Amino acid sequence: MSQSLDIDLLRSFVAIAETGVLGQAALRVGRTQSALSMQMRKLEGIVAQPLLHRTGRGVSLTATGERLLVRAGELLRRHDEALAELRGQQLSGVLRFSCPDDYAVVFLPFLLQGFASLHPGVQLEVMCAPTPRLHELLARHAVDLALVSVAGDSAGADAIRHEPLVWVARRGSTAVALDPLPLALGAPDALDHQLPRRALEAAGRAYRLAYASSSLSGLVGMARSGLAVTVLTRTAVPEDLQILGADDGFPELPSVGVTLALAREAPTALTAAFAAHVRKFLPLA
Repeated sequence: MSQSLDIDLLRSFVAIAETGVLGQAALRVGRTQSALSMQMRKLEGIVAQPLLHRTGRGVSLTATGERLLVRAGELLRRHDEALAELRGQQLSGVLRFSCPDDYAVVFLPFLLQGFASLHPGVQLEVMCAPTPRLHELLARHAVDLALVSVAGDSAGADAIRHEPLVWVARRGSTAVALDPLPLALGAPDALDHQLPRRALEAAGRAYRLAYASSSLSGLVGMARSGLAVTVLTRTAVPEDLQILGADDGFPELPSVGVTLALAREAPTALTAAFAAHVRKFLPLA
């Protein structure tokens, strides 16, 4: 009996191929890691070939997996375009979207690719900045909507997901034990700057601000230098850096809520469609 390539299986396969990590792929498609693994076993059964190499650091594609990835991308694009056209959902125009750097690195690729496949007539303009600057852009109507951070306890029902803040340093860095602790933090009015300082002050640990920047690459660079400890959202931590916890002498940090902010109370159909897309594909953690 012949079997067909299921669209959901292909979408999960592409998510794994693009992230290389089952956990991130599971978040993208809204499934548990165990359910994702079952899907891949089913897909491998359909094609009668192994598709993934599983290692301690993640997954990579086999030669068959590489060939399937090319075909899967084409099939998904045609499927999504056809579905959007049949539903009468073709939109056009310019959409101006903003988010912080760390969300851009982790979330933007699949959010934008997915929306572009549904609405090829839309031109997306993206700007990255810390949340306080994003609110300024929204107030000036310089962007249409933005993915922003809010204090976890104030996110409420508007939160799309929650992102834990974590202490991060180079493995074996001597900066971890220094007194005062050298910190590399984001913009002074941003949550990822204010919350770590409050946590250290509450714990009675001395610190000094060695570097302040709204650039994610700058903060990661300082951590990689071994000269400072920084704070990132957990999903934005590169694999070569170490997450520090209570055993390393660091107080627990709160999570921040991730939500959408719109420039206008009555958004356009295009803005509303992208907001719905984000809420669908960025589920609560």
